[in-house]
Amino acid sequence: MGCVLWPRPASAGRGRYSDKKASKLRAYPGTLASGGKKNDTARMAQRMVFFVSDGTGITAETLGNTLLTQFDGLETEKNTLPFINSAERARSIVDYINFVASQSEYRPLVFSTTVNDEVRQILRGANALFLDLFDHFVNILETEIGQSSTHAQGRAHGGANTARYNARIAAMNYAMEHDDGASTRDLSRADVILIAPSRCGKTPTCLYLALQHGLFATNFPLTEDDLEKLVLPKSLQEHAGRCFGLIADPERLHQVRTERRPGSRYASLAQCSYELRQAERLYQRQGIPYIDSTNMSVEEMASVVMQEKGLRRQTF
Repeated sequence: MGCVLWPRPASAGRGRYSDKKASKLRAYPGTLASGGKKNDTARMAQRMVFFVSDGTGITAETLGNTLLTQFDGLETEKNTLPFINSAERARSIVDYINFVASQSEYRPLVFSTTVNDEVRQILRGANALFLDLFDHFVNILETEIGQSSTHAQGRAHGGANTARYNARIAAMNYAMEHDDGASTRDLSRADVILIAPSRCGKTPTCLYLALQHGLFATNFPLTEDDLEKLVLPKSLQEHAGRCFGLIADPERLHQVRTERRPGSRYASLAQCSYELRQAERLYQRQGIPYIDSTNMSVEEMASVVMQEKGLRRQTF
């Protein structure tokens, strides 16, 4: 199968967009076979989507993906192009987008959060629907606030604010040190303690709360002894007010555990059903708020936890 290559700019420059990173060619599979003919009509019928940024691309990805979810059945092939912070790199990207557009049935969609006026003007010349997320909102804000924006690059996800960066790292270290009940030290520092039977989503939710929101989050598994007696683990009993419970659908938990330990009692549907039933009874008896995590993303679970516990994010 052929590919379209994102060419390396003639001069990769320095800084976060390193020479090493710039030298790696990005490939889009399935557009051309040798001889220049389309070899995958179904794939080319997809909408090509580009998230372009002079920083990490996180903001463009987040807002772009949020908008695209509103279109049921839309098939897309997504590419993130970060650190496009010079005219030279912008021209290379435009050439890349134009080439892809020439091989596709539909115009590509470009979501851009680039700040530099020259770069944005170059990107607008691409044969694509160019959605300038920065320009659209900043102009409105400038009018409302009565002040011109700085047009500074990399502020949303840069490392300029040392205090916020250090707070986030401290939260991550805390989450990893206390993961799955590994440590009971400094539990009084926890903003929230997630409790649940094994494999209900405790760890990823804690890590997300730490990394994205700078919150000190830890988690504990509920053992068979805890579930039989319907009591919190001893080390958590004086911290019940910090606890938040998770449950899941028994069939789904059975599936997840089977992937980890197939054929075991731990993974059996009967055991999963028992643990979840007892966990819910424990939460109700101890007055602990809880949610069913079965059909929820990590982001959704984290948001519900924060709302229910009255927590506010510490970093941005």
